[in-house]
Amino acid sequence: MKMFPLEIGTTCDMHVHLRDGEMCDLVTPTVKEGGINVAYIMPNLQPPITTVEQVKIYKAKLEKLAPSTKFLMSFYLNDTITPALIDEAKDYIHGIKVYPAGVTTNSSGGVDPTDFTPFYPVFEKMQQYGLVLNIHGETPFKKGSNTTVMTAEPEFLPVLEVVHAKFPTLKIVLEHCTTEAAIKLVKKIDSPYVSATITIHHLSLTIDDVVGSPLNFCKPVAKTPYDQKALKEAVLSGDSRFFLGTDSAPHVACNKNKLLGCAAGVYVSKYTLQILAQFWKENNGDWSNFIKFVSTNGLTFYGLKANELPKEKCYLIEKQIKIEEKISSGDITVIPFKAGETLDFDIEWK
Repeated sequence: MKMFPLEIGTTCDMHVHLRDGEMCDLVTPTVKEGGINVAYIMPNLQPPITTVEQVKIYKAKLEKLAPSTKFLMSFYLNDTITPALIDEAKDYIHGIKVYPAGVTTNSSGGVDPTDFTPFYPVFEKMQQYGLVLNIHGETPFKKGSNTTVMTAEPEFLPVLEVVHAKFPTLKIVLEHCTTEAAIKLVKKIDSPYVSATITIHHLSLTIDDVVGSPLNFCKPVAKTPYDQKALKEAVLSGDSRFFLGTDSAPHVACNKNKLLGCAAGVYVSKYTLQILAQFWKENNGDWSNFIKFVSTNGLTFYGLKANELPKEKCYLIEKQIKIEEKISSGDITVIPFKAGETLDFDIEWK
């Protein structure tokens, strides 16, 4: 049976960082080169996106750089986000991102993840309008605690249960899951209102690949082989509660190559579907579940209708390509995930 070219249709990456300035100019067009034409954009710029005007300006910039990509916008949760603002913003954003203060890049203005009660009125409005609460699910380290990068996600998970119990029809995404515990909890909750994104690099890495390799360092960090196995099983199963969110997070090369003070983030956007397809082939995955993971699961959870989507269709083709060692523009250089590796797949748009 001839499988390729494989028609995927509309493709979505529901967790993308495009930064600002020259970096934004460089990486925004690469989202579609990686086979994605619907991208959910993270708001942790400097300053963070917390107003409708900021959303409008940033979205217009992205659309100018990549006019055939659909960008879904979000707010950054902090004390300036109010129920009245949600009333104003409901037609301009698709969700609000929770950053526990201090856990990752540009998160210093985030929130205390141990107590969301100050934001309950905001969550109530979000539930009313069908907006998505996107949660970076880690507990920040505090002096005197035993929290580490390996335990921060499991320690946070009870908070997810509390928020879901309080707001049972609030759409919640546990972003970039890295642990078996996270996968088990999403399955245990078993609600159409609670889903999770899984990244490509967390499917590929364990903690041993991160130690001593700054290019593989991200937050949350990759975990154990057992955790990786749980992620793989969830993704390959086609389970509707799990969909692609690459957390593609570009940094200039000099900040990724530092052994001390290395920037947290892995850039994958230019080769998103190509790398994922290689993973699928190597794990003998069902290609119908590939389509669910990169397309229908995410589109369905976010409630995106056909008339809201780009008309172009993505096709996966068998074609050997080599991932560039770096991509550059002016003074900006970014090193892609798996730089220099050869892949068996590429994409086409029709």
